[in-house]
Amino acid sequence: MSSEAPVSHAFGELLRGLRLRAGFSQERLAHTAEVSVRALADMERGRTRGPHRRTVELLARGLALSPEEARALEAAAARGRARDRPATAPGPPASLPVALPLPLPRDAHDFTARERALAAVLGLARDTDTAHPHVVVVSGQPGLGKTAFGIHAAHALAPLFPGGQLFLDLRGMDASPTGPREALATLLRALGVDAHAVPRGTQERSGMLRSVLAERRLLLVLDNAADEDQLRPLLPGTGATLTLVTSRSALTGLEATHRIDLPLLRREESVELLTRIIGPERVGREAQAARDLADLCGHLPLAIRIAGQRLAGRPRERLDRLAGQLAREERRLDLLRAGDLQVRAAFALSYRQLDPASRTLLRRSALAAKPDFGPRTAALLAGTTLREAELRLEELADRGLLQADAAAERYRFHDLLGLFAAELVAEEDGPETAGPARDRAARWTLARATAAGLRFDALRHGNADGAPDPDPATAPVCLDEARAWLEEERAQWLACLGHAQDAGWHRTVIDTAEAMHWFSDRTQHWEQWVEVFRRAADAARSLGDRREEATHLNYLAWAHNLCVHDHRAALEAARAAHRAARECGDALQTGWALGYEASALRHLGRTEEAVAGFRRSIACHSGNTTPQGRLAELSALNALGGTLRHQGRAEEALVIHRRSTGIGREGVPGLSPDVLTLYRASTLQHLGNDLAALGRWHEAEEPLREALAAFEAADMPAWSGPVHLELGTVLRRLGRLPEARAALRAALRRLTEHRSPRQADAAAELRLLDAPLPAE
Repeated sequence: MSSEAPVSHAFGELLRGLRLRAGFSQERLAHTAEVSVRALADMERGRTRGPHRRTVELLARGLALSPEEARALEAAAARGRARDRPATAPGPPASLPVALPLPLPRDAHDFTARERALAAVLGLARDTDTAHPHVVVVSGQPGLGKTAFGIHAAHALAPLFPGGQLFLDLRGMDASPTGPREALATLLRALGVDAHAVPRGTQERSGMLRSVLAERRLLLVLDNAADEDQLRPLLPGTGATLTLVTSRSALTGLEATHRIDLPLLRREESVELLTRIIGPERVGREAQAARDLADLCGHLPLAIRIAGQRLAGRPRERLDRLAGQLAREERRLDLLRAGDLQVRAAFALSYRQLDPASRTLLRRSALAAKPDFGPRTAALLAGTTLREAELRLEELADRGLLQADAAAERYRFHDLLGLFAAELVAEEDGPETAGPARDRAARWTLARATAAGLRFDALRHGNADGAPDPDPATAPVCLDEARAWLEEERAQWLACLGHAQDAGWHRTVIDTAEAMHWFSDRTQHWEQWVEVFRRAADAARSLGDRREEATHLNYLAWAHNLCVHDHRAALEAARAAHRAARECGDALQTGWALGYEASALRHLGRTEEAVAGFRRSIACHSGNTTPQGRLAELSALNALGGTLRHQGRAEEALVIHRRSTGIGREGVPGLSPDVLTLYRASTLQHLGNDLAALGRWHEAEEPLREALAAFEAADMPAWSGPVHLELGTVLRRLGRLPEARAALRAALRRLTEHRSPRQADAAAELRLLDAPLPAE
């Protein structure tokens, strides 16, 4: 058995587990058991050597323990009390079980968190089912503290298992893990079977172990298991033995087991572990640095422990100094080592267990953009088939080397594992292999992005002809599928666009950005559009194509105005677009540039200049009868009316927006009906706001509702959020407060999600709901 300190600590852990199982806070149990909160806290932390029998009785009564549980709690307390009694004779106290050849390793005095997992194991320990003995599999990525949890849980549960506790390291990460035949012999000898009586065959040994365990109430900890074949012969068939298995593999083929997948620590738990290692004084002096350290360690227990022990060995070192060093990604894994503990070494053990193809897939996946990636990206980077990538990614997730999304076929690295994999790419592949892998993934991804984006083109009516998909068999076949792919793979195609620009693929950059133009209207809340259109404008400039440069500078001005609300940058981009458009004689782009410039001026408070700019834009478009020209004129008319309303000239705005309504009613030949519906909805939104500005609240409601329905049907939350606000304001003025509150809450939620400046307006309107209406 272990030393005295874990013995007294075991009472505290057992008590805490019983309290958590009962759903009691410390305050509630203290009140029920008639003990002080401080005394209870000291007992749970192991500071009390062994509470008096009367105290234990009160606790057992307060927790409504069964007689067996009460006896186990008293036994744990008695073992703690024994520390204060002088030994009358050598040897262990008579109340302790006989020492076994496979004792539990020493428990960590600073073990932190995992209360939920501990409570789950405690519940199984008291739920004895002799016909189906419980097997608990604790799994997770390297460095999560699975072995530490298994040891800690075993010490806490020891009083419930009078037959003893056995701990066996199965060496699953070794080149040659312990075979089941050898492990069975070790367990049988530990249970008192004479070496000469141990059978020769694995099956016979397994049968003997089951016979022995059927008569014992034992806690069996099988640490570091390799696979199911290694484990199955070691598991009891009947009896009251609880088996606790730890493994880096999920062991999904093991039947009839209870599974505990240890998560990363929460931030506050990470700081608590650091505090227990280096002391509250140091953490208290540098609280923010402690939180930064936790974040830089990725809330991985092994990394935090290494950082803590490194600091403990350097009592004068400041926490912010180490945090500053760890902030440099290229040095992070080098610094996360203390003595024989190394994060890199822990990862390398798992990496070496993989076959060559899985190693390639793991390290090449580090070339994918964060935060996550799909099987296709991994396949392209590794140079393998999609099917092969799908199978191997699942295997890597089962081994804890990748984190799988619970709802979608997406994978991500833990930050530190990602750094490790990136090191492997540099060491084992080098630029001569990694470069072509990136090129292959970028070309395929941008081809798919271009084809998907073109489905939203207003003049193509959802048809992507002219931009063939690189894999027609898996290509999106409708707008919903195209949007889903573009959203899911946003990080990847955006990174590939940057790679294309760096590689000098200027035409590819321009074509991809142009294909995204109409789709960007539907996802106006994406800040990334600034990057997309800036890259395209730069690519056009590199090619010396002033027409393309004007077009993408206009898109960039739009993105600055509506996506990130940087109106000074929008003004600069629009003026640059105006110069380029005039140089090449493009009237359409000249008109758009004038409109985007006017929009920026309006937001900068220069409304008179904005009105003049919009009128110039309308004049530029008025003679253009192409679909592009009619849409441009419609946009400029709506923007002019909105500016006039903002100036208090709602009657003039209403006249202009009725003109816009006429254009929409006439239709625009060659334009996608879906897109025309959205332009009509935008005009209806303006009409509703004009009528509201004139105090015509009843008339304002219907056009606003129609606009809202169109934007929501198209799944355009950046457009529907403002309409929710405007409709909520109208409903408030109409005295329909419950409807107004629902609309305004929806507005606040969406405007906040999309970081819109108008979220303050929604909050203000909600505050006005109960205010008296002003006199008409």
